[in-house]
Amino acid sequence: MTPKIVRFIRSEQPATPCLVLDVDRVEHNYRAIRAAVPPAGVYYAMKANPARPILERLAALGCGFDAAGIEEIEACLAAGALPGVISFGHTVKKTSSILRAHRLGISLFAFDSEEELRKIARAAPGSRVYCRLMVANDGADWPLSRKFGTSAEEAIRLLPLAATLGLVPYGVSFHVGSQQTEPRAYADAIAEAALVFETLAAQGLILGFLNLGGGLPVRYREEVPGLDRFGETIMQALARHFGHAMPEIGIEPGRAIVGDAGLVSSEVVLVSRRDPDPGAPRWVYLDIGRFGGLAETEGEAIRYRLTTEHDGSETGRAVLAGPTCDGADILYEKAGYHLPLSLKAGDRLQIETAGAYVSTYAAQSFNGFTPLAEYYL
Repeated sequence: MTPKIVRFIRSEQPATPCLVLDVDRVEHNYRAIRAAVPPAGVYYAMKANPARPILERLAALGCGFDAAGIEEIEACLAAGALPGVISFGHTVKKTSSILRAHRLGISLFAFDSEEELRKIARAAPGSRVYCRLMVANDGADWPLSRKFGTSAEEAIRLLPLAATLGLVPYGVSFHVGSQQTEPRAYADAIAEAALVFETLAAQGLILGFLNLGGGLPVRYREEVPGLDRFGETIMQALARHFGHAMPEIGIEPGRAIVGDAGLVSSEVVLVSRRDPDPGAPRWVYLDIGRFGGLAETEGEAIRYRLTTEHDGSETGRAVLAGPTCDGADILYEKAGYHLPLSLKAGDRLQIETAGAYVSTYAAQSFNGFTPLAEYYL
């Protein structure tokens, strides 16, 4: 919670639920990542939060963008980004979207299958393409390895095929999983990517791009390794496997750029003792839940830090739930949250480090609830 956010909430008392985000913190995080991994061009994974003020600030700083859909590409361009700094990084794209992106000047596309590669060749001839590898996601709170990526062996087959289809086989990418808490995951993935580079170089195909993907973590309830440790591990692995033949490096942070820049201010709707056992947890219902933007609480994967005006007083176990009539709208039941016993309906509860993947996950009108308001400072 930055001083700017504190002042805004105290002076404005905005209606809840709402997201309040400090854009200066976004810039700070961008610069910190650039310093931690100096060779890497940053492609902001805008799915984390595509708000116009964030895109405009990053575009002005020269940041690149990782877009997952044509609408995101158009938002980047409208915010002042040039087509040359935008990567169409989703490996599952409609042909119409590829065609539209190509007409807008986008020339860098991801793929992880022959079918997708052939779609790109038809709709965006002459484009640069990179193949996404499937790598281990051990250590990630939000794994991404099952749905996307392919093997190193398949990448070695597909990248030469790209050339025969009239595309430029540009490089490879990977994603170690969102909220990755183990720096070693990057080192292992870089080693696997280097194998693809080396094998294809021996065949006469020189790749020029290595995309490290996203995954850099932020601190929620538990401590995580600092950005300096991730940067050190990445730089050592790059030096070990590529030496002076370093390709162009890209990195796609999303959460690490906007996560700790914002918080959600919510209201307690009800505090209920549903079990007469005095040792049983209270149920605390908020005016925001899984369907209001807190989708990453699924499986209690992302455990947000919560603060209230009663902090420092006696606490007790609590189950956190959202306001909807859906029985799945439970945020935390097993994660061991303790909240002040004096907490009551009408009190505010702040959900900290919530700048990423909240506004974009919010349902439009489930149970008639409108999406949370957004304030960018």
